[in-house]
Amino acid sequence: MVSLKLQKRLTTSLLNFKRLSLNDIKIDIPRIPKKNKLIDAMATSDVMINWEKSSWGRKFIINSRSHARFKEKEKRMGCHSGYGKHMGTREARLPMKVLWMRRMRVLRCFLRKYREAKKIDKRMCHDMNIKVKGNVFKNKRVLRESINKSTREKARENIFFDQFEAKRAKSKVSRENKIFRNEECLAQMLRALEKKNHLQ
Repeated sequence: MVSLKLQKRLTTSLLNFKRLSLNDIKIDIPRIPKKNKLIDAMATSDVMINWEKSSWGRKFIINSRSHARFKEKEKRMGCHSGYGKHMGTREARLPMKVLWMRRMRVLRCFLRKYREAKKIDKRMCHDMNIKVKGNVFKNKRVLRESINKSTREKARENIFFDQFEAKRAKSKVSRENKIFRNEECLAQMLRALEKKNHLQ
């Protein structure tokens, strides 16, 4: 007689049942087949329909998982996670170290993008990286505001420096002109004295 162990095991796994009796289901296979052939034979002989009609099939009523799937989807969206569902401390649920690493990665990536876009120079990028590591900025908005403020101050300093340089160059030119005029005046006075002495 052909052993039905394989049929039972495969039919159980396919139909998702823990227990199976093949009294009401008949599959005509002469010997123990391979897995694929057995599955095809089960499909052709409508095992699922016969199982549901059989005495055992009527006993095993499968509960619907639609509600469970819907709840899992909602939990992925963030629902059903209030204080009543907490099973651990705040640190256990989301450690401060993880938050710190995420913040560091976000801020450093932001600085890297600004550096590649030539919005900040190498020195400012280095200074801001040190401040980021020192927990000065809590998010990207604060970091962006700090960068903009530093850029404005630097531009203002450059304007003042240019104005100072222009003023210094102008004063240098006026000083040189004054010296030249004084020298000319002295030369004229010397020439007038020599002329006067010559006439006497």
